[in-house]
Amino acid sequence: MYDTEIGGQTTSHSANRTMADSAPASHQICIEHTFETAHRLPHLQGKCTSLHGHSWRVTVSVVAPALSTDGTVVEFGVLKTGVRRWIDAHLDHGTMLGVRDPLAVHLYTAGSKVFRFGAHSCETVDDAELLATDLPWPTVEAVAVLLRRVSQSVLIALPCAPEARVGRVFVRETHLNTATYGPAAAS
Repeated sequence: MYDTEIGGQTTSHSANRTMADSAPASHQICIEHTFETAHRLPHLQGKCTSLHGHSWRVTVSVVAPALSTDGTVVEFGVLKTGVRRWIDAHLDHGTMLGVRDPLAVHLYTAGSKVFRFGAHSCETVDDAELLATDLPWPTVEAVAVLLRRVSQSVLIALPCAPEARVGRVFVRETHLNTATYGPAAAS
């Protein structure tokens, strides 16, 4: 307990009460990773129709209404390892293209790492591409959706707090261009 004095009156307060006690609270952790990947967006106008690369940065948040018995939302190390392993295997130092992009076949047959957006099960070279079946092109927005799906698939295989889930995924394509994907903010 602690006391405050306002206008000559002393009021006692419980030390563990805050102004926001009436608002629902949750715990959140975030991990980050960077990767180098090229892409192109031939369906759009402008300079992104050419093949070009970025130094991408992703921030993944995991939220839970309560902590696990060991006092965590999820252990940072195992979550980071799982998300980083997927990104490094499928995206880092590779090229992201739409399945209908004619460059995809040429780069793949030349031995380059290619991750194709919009590929269906009969068209995939790698089952990981099925996470982006409904995403036709590798826009920064689509990459945020993909990496949230990846993060959720990693999270469900890990010991974590009850009701832990991936919250927002923030993807930075350049120092000026970003996209966020996750649950809609409460209104």
